[in-house]
Amino acid sequence: MSQIRIRASMVGDSADIKCLMNHPMETGLRKDAKTGQLVPAHFIKTVVATVGNKKVLDAQWGGGISRNPYLAFKVKGAKKGDKVVVSWEDNQGAKETGEATIG
Repeated sequence: MSQIRIRASMVGDSADIKCLMNHPMETGLRKDAKTGQLVPAHFIKTVVATVGNKKVLDAQWGGGISRNPYLAFKVKGAKKGDKVVVSWEDNQGAKETGEATIG
């Protein structure tokens, strides 16, 4: 099961897309309370979104984004039934992709 939950709906002439991504988003600056050692950095570094096979979002993120990030954006020119694909890659090489259909 994908770690990206997507909801996409038409609002007027644009698609309203909301994504919730499951990720720890560690900055590499926090210390473990039990050991006192730094928790290694682990964060999403790129997010790409396509609607109907057209890239509509290309974001570069860093450690300043909160755990389990929420991303919302609007896309003009989308149609009901278009496929939305959101994917991310983190600094450790892990990748995740989620899909939804605009309703």
